[in-house]
Amino acid sequence: MSLLRIEDPAAPRVRGSLQDHPFLALGFRPFYLLGAAFAGVAVPAWTAAALGWIASPRLNLLWHMHEMLFGFVIAIVIGFLYTAGRNWTGLWTPRGRHLAALAGLWLAGRAAMVALPPPLAAAVDLAFLPLATLPLYRVIRRAGNTRNLIMVVLLAILALANAAFHASVSGLLAVSPMQPLYAAIVAIIVIESVLGGRVIPNFTANAVRGVRTTSHPRLEKASLVLTAATGLAWAVLPLSVPLGLLALATAAAQALRMAGWKPLCTLRQPLLWVLHLSFAWIPVGFGVLALACFGVAPHSAAVHLLAVGAMGGLIIGMITRTTLGHTGRMLKAGKAETAMYLLLQAGVLARLAAALGDAGLREWGLVVATVCWSLAFALFCVVYGPYLMRPRVDGREG
Repeated sequence: MSLLRIEDPAAPRVRGSLQDHPFLALGFRPFYLLGAAFAGVAVPAWTAAALGWIASPRLNLLWHMHEMLFGFVIAIVIGFLYTAGRNWTGLWTPRGRHLAALAGLWLAGRAAMVALPPPLAAAVDLAFLPLATLPLYRVIRRAGNTRNLIMVVLLAILALANAAFHASVSGLLAVSPMQPLYAAIVAIIVIESVLGGRVIPNFTANAVRGVRTTSHPRLEKASLVLTAATGLAWAVLPLSVPLGLLALATAAAQALRMAGWKPLCTLRQPLLWVLHLSFAWIPVGFGVLALACFGVAPHSAAVHLLAVGAMGGLIIGMITRTTLGHTGRMLKAGKAETAMYLLLQAGVLARLAAALGDAGLREWGLVVATVCWSLAFALFCVVYGPYLMRPRVDGREG
């Protein structure tokens, strides 16, 4: 299906002020573009360091995991929630100079993590999430939109996980720095589970004629509780049979849940199947985590299915869809979007092969996964960058 082309109107003149620039009209604009660009650069940098192609002690595994979670993913989450918060409440989330300052702080955190001594890097990095969460909390509270306070709570949990990571790295907290990172992974999966349960079945029912999706409130609650419980156990317990059983229950609940969303009816619509396929990596990832607990699969395979497959896939699916919608364009996927989605999913399979294979296959798998990942997000920046920098084509605010 070809992308419906809509010509942008001539951009209106804006004063020489950040407050008036279209790029700062709503949170998704700077954070989607900056997050995607960072994802496309940071992963090749880590791969090159991991394979010994460049010498950079700072670009180690902890940096890689931290920056993918608290750099890339958090940027996209904040951009999405600022945009959704505007819709939920009717009130403005940060824009203009306020939004520019927050985006600048996020950028400073990324630079600090590679250039500053660890204590200073931690101070800069830790400042972002609380300062980014506060305005979201304020608009939700002012609007009485209590249903969405769960997002503020989850962002607070992520801020605590980030603080625990830095405390562990500095020796102030006697836990492995991997444990807060695992907790962050599942906190983000919970965010995806909450939002996915709201929007994926609705998108499907609205777009596919004659399809009726189903959602069972008890199963919804059970799957979210199990996911959160698994995350807590994963963060504080070693791999063990009890954790494996909990992960297996989470996988089953999530799989049953999404079966009611009728994923097979979306195969002709890339904007839909990318969300269903990416969400499917959540139950698969927890299933592989259970296998890792039983000693029959590598732990890294589960981590990357949840991180690259679920997070990366849902992110590329949502940032394309929401950018089209919030810049006034038709919700139609063309060749560029389909290429992004297929590249991302190919990267998931290559990363899984790297986790399961021997040393030779691991190196090739890492390289292929890196190329696929970076091309997907580079393509987003090239195609969607102009959309994000220009006013809405329909003349509306945002």
